[in-house]
Amino acid sequence: MAEENTIVDSANNLYFESVEGEDGLSINADAQVKSNLAGLIEARFADSKMARDSDENRWITAYHNFRGIYPKNVRFRESEKSRVFIKVTKTKVLAAFGQLIDVVFGTGKFPIGVSHTPLPEGVSEYMHLSSEGSPGIETAVSAQPTEEKEDPFSIGYAGDGKVLKPGATLSSGAGIFEDFETAENVSFEEGPSPVPEVPEISPAKEAARNMEKLIHDQIDESGGSTELRNAIFESTLFGTGIVKGPFNFNKTLHRWEDGEDGRTYTPTAVRVPRIEFVSVWDFFPDPNATGIEECEYVVHRHKLNRSQLRTLRKMPYFNEDAIRDCMMLGPNYTEEDYEYELKDDQRMSEMGASRFEVLEYWGLMDAEYAKDVGIELPEEVDVLDEVQINAWVCNGLVLRAVINPFTPHRIPYNAFPYERNPYSFFGVGVAENMNDSQQIMNGHARLAIDNLALSGSLVFDVDETMLVGGQSMEIYPGKVFRRQSGMQGQAIHGLKFPNTSQENLMMFDKFRQLADEQTGIPSYSHGQTGVQSMTRTASGMSMLLGAASLNIKTVVKNLDDFLLKPLGKSYFQWNMQFFDGDLKTAGDLEIKAMGTNSLMQKEVRSQRLTMFLQTAQNPAIAPFVKMSKLISELAYSLDLDPDEILNDPEEAAIAAQIIGMQNNVGQATGEQSGPISEQPDVMGTLEGTPSEPTDVGVTGTGDGNIGTGAVPQAGESEFSG
Repeated sequence: MAEENTIVDSANNLYFESVEGEDGLSINADAQVKSNLAGLIEARFADSKMARDSDENRWITAYHNFRGIYPKNVRFRESEKSRVFIKVTKTKVLAAFGQLIDVVFGTGKFPIGVSHTPLPEGVSEYMHLSSEGSPGIETAVSAQPTEEKEDPFSIGYAGDGKVLKPGATLSSGAGIFEDFETAENVSFEEGPSPVPEVPEISPAKEAARNMEKLIHDQIDESGGSTELRNAIFESTLFGTGIVKGPFNFNKTLHRWEDGEDGRTYTPTAVRVPRIEFVSVWDFFPDPNATGIEECEYVVHRHKLNRSQLRTLRKMPYFNEDAIRDCMMLGPNYTEEDYEYELKDDQRMSEMGASRFEVLEYWGLMDAEYAKDVGIELPEEVDVLDEVQINAWVCNGLVLRAVINPFTPHRIPYNAFPYERNPYSFFGVGVAENMNDSQQIMNGHARLAIDNLALSGSLVFDVDETMLVGGQSMEIYPGKVFRRQSGMQGQAIHGLKFPNTSQENLMMFDKFRQLADEQTGIPSYSHGQTGVQSMTRTASGMSMLLGAASLNIKTVVKNLDDFLLKPLGKSYFQWNMQFFDGDLKTAGDLEIKAMGTNSLMQKEVRSQRLTMFLQTAQNPAIAPFVKMSKLISELAYSLDLDPDEILNDPEEAAIAAQIIGMQNNVGQATGEQSGPISEQPDVMGTLEGTPSEPTDVGVTGTGDGNIGTGAVPQAGESEFSG
């Protein structure tokens, strides 16, 4: 077994993974065979790079629009003084990015869920204590060890031994079954509990909850949120975001232990899964694939310096001799054309002269060819089969070649399109959708500014034949021009050009509205000022925002299908293969992506649950409703933790009894507040009865004169008009 070691270069955002289960996968081929393998990988890389040219042009244009930079091929006339660039694309991209981030991280719970299937296989949906073959429910309950002191949270009668652990309930059975398992003659039976007094549990649900909490903790502890944010940003800008992993990562836990000499720093390393953001500029998929599941291979291009290349020799199954030979051959990194475009100064850089281009290859290979290059395969693998390998190549040398270590085999990359292009691997982003509108807005803005500069100042027409020669043409207040004698007419004429900036700005506003429709992100959703029609009222604004969210729902669905759900499955498979601790997740589990639910479904769901709760108040319907489940779902839809704010059925019964007692006391106090003929006795019971009410008569005034008579009219003393 290879030594587990993870090398991290945080300065360059590189995480080199360590894998398990690769015993015997060493390279024993001669130099010629290794060279053939390296040539095959480099040829596939060249094919992918050539097929990606059109996509790179789209990304460069999107990047220029986002940054507000005119590309090199744009030439301005000498008469065009303005070079203004209105960065509406940046506003739209950041608005879309903010909406997606709010979906993924805004609810406080990562939108990857784990649930059991409707019909679990291999595990029971419900289990309860069995009465057959056992000394009885009461005997089984009494078999639980109890303390002699009185517990205020005990249930039942004194001495019957029914004591629940903290946090345990009869309906959940948590904590009770652990003690019952050690008792003699106690067995469990599948299915729900026949009577409420018999504890029951749901093993399938508990397994799903344990796995979900584990995955959420691993994503949070390994810094996965930052990597996902970077991938989501590239998806909104370029149309595709890519996440690599999860891979093994040794995380250092900082701990201090108290000792005789004070506190001692004792760091410990734990193995956790880690994901990594991969830029679209460094990712080269199979040119014939339209999705990651169709890729026969992918190539990840690394740009490493000498120190990073030396670090690879400490990783499992890297050939130290090949790395040494590669360094002796010298750097081989060549900057691509798009790398010059991405630079602000757009100058030739010498950084690439000291870097190495290392290709990380993941993909299929014929088993016969894999054996020829020296990869030891299991005996059951036929020469006609295909195997998935991982190979690292630099300077024509194979640095590492192993069988794909993951079970089941998978290419450890997830590509998420902002808007899916069904005929291409890479999607369409916000910047590309509004490219035409951005260019036209820039053109009209430049025209408006140039026209304002021309119409805002006078142009003079001077007839020099009417003026004395040798005069300066400079004009300033109080300027005097000398004329020729006898010449008739005006020598100097001031010309004012018409102002057409308003027409240009109208066209600018029109194409800004078209940009709203092209991107599906209206301007009022990200803070446009000004009140228009339906935005005058709260209900009208709510209707507009609801309609605007339809487009982002499609994007969130792509996020669910192509990133969150595959990523959740990858984490589940990693835990089943590499996790060291006790998973407690034996069950028929299913990964669910809940990004769409996080967008708007919770608000609608909470409204529907509230309406149903009001309907359930009907005495004829209430017996058929699981009230505790309904309230729990309502709390969850409001982003509240049901386990923290809701009572279990036993505590709810006690609370209801207390409230009932308080109501009875209140009613008794209300009766005493009236006129009572006799006072209560010593025991607090009422011996007397209330006096009879006073006869108020037919008029309801008790024979009084207050409130009688006609209404005062105007002019009368009682009139208060």
